[in-house]
Amino acid sequence: MKARLMIAAVAILGLLAGCASKVEPQYPPKELGDLSPTARIDTLWSKRIGAGLGRGSYPMAPAMDGSRLFAADHRGLVTALDSSGSTLWETTLDSGASSALSAVDGQLYLGTRNGEVVALDQSSGKVLWKTETSSEVLAAPQANRDLLVVQSINGHITALDRATGRERWNYSASQPALSLRASATPQVIDAVTIAGLANGRLVTLDNRSGQPLWERRIATPTGSSEIDRLSDLAGQPLLTPDGRLYATSYNGRVVALEATSGQLAWSRTLSSYRSPLIVGDTLFVVDEASHVIALNALSGNEQWRLNDLEGRKLTEPEFAGGYLVLGDFEGYLHLINPQSGKLVGRTRVNRSGLSVAPLTDGRRIYALANNGTLEALEVRP
Repeated sequence: MKARLMIAAVAILGLLAGCASKVEPQYPPKELGDLSPTARIDTLWSKRIGAGLGRGSYPMAPAMDGSRLFAADHRGLVTALDSSGSTLWETTLDSGASSALSAVDGQLYLGTRNGEVVALDQSSGKVLWKTETSSEVLAAPQANRDLLVVQSINGHITALDRATGRERWNYSASQPALSLRASATPQVIDAVTIAGLANGRLVTLDNRSGQPLWERRIATPTGSSEIDRLSDLAGQPLLTPDGRLYATSYNGRVVALEATSGQLAWSRTLSSYRSPLIVGDTLFVVDEASHVIALNALSGNEQWRLNDLEGRKLTEPEFAGGYLVLGDFEGYLHLINPQSGKLVGRTRVNRSGLSVAPLTDGRRIYALANNGTLEALEVRP
């Protein structure tokens, strides 16, 4: 297979492959200003999960199912915790973990650096099956009732039987010569899989066969250099219960589509490699400069924009206690009022930084730092 160069430039993501120390960031991080908090973030407990995310800061976001919390480190240690932070079990895999975790219906799924997908029993940590895919897996495997869909960094999307790990179908997309070192997490429902691709396209696949139902270009490569022409869809597409579909793209735009047909409802020029979040009729997007932007989800009109955290390599936004919650590269967790766009609270989890989105259940926040420190926090007025 032809080797492909995959990077995340410092000017883009702060992770330039091979020469990070020699490149000036496009968006230098702003210093944090004084804050008069109107909300407090209390730490409930803290736990160390092995050796953390590793030098490459693998995107191993934790997962929850019911009262169980699951986290992994880059060496392959997988840990299950209860709501008090007590360890239920630990399992060490044969190879290092690389993807975010997914916990569904008593099973736990994750990808490894050697391209395997592993299924574990949630109650014991026993490995149920392992299946080799075409390349390294960074995105969390996504399940419906029958399938586990995995998107690899080489552009392949593979559907596995959830019970056995046997391959059902495989879809291969064309890859550009240069792309971000990331792959979008597919959105999977019973009938279809919706996936963003490194070539700037969004595709909907029939889960019976893996055949495309529709495909639409979201970002068009432009510019004279390969970096200028990056056009990845690296965030997870967002699907609402009433059939609206939202997607972000790097060097492209954020779009709203009609999910069944791919018909465009609105689009807005905005470069982002993060997954969007919707709360009510507001769509929240973190752009490449770490500006936090609130858009009317029905029209695409901008409601507010917060620039105070520019260059701080913010995570995807999550929602807890009535506030937006985001982490940054220095390990701070920020609270933002979703109506006004004002910063209302802040706490530091760990100096190693927060590069994966906090996990929330609507009330509690679980933040995993790069060095493996996992904290449970709660927002209070």
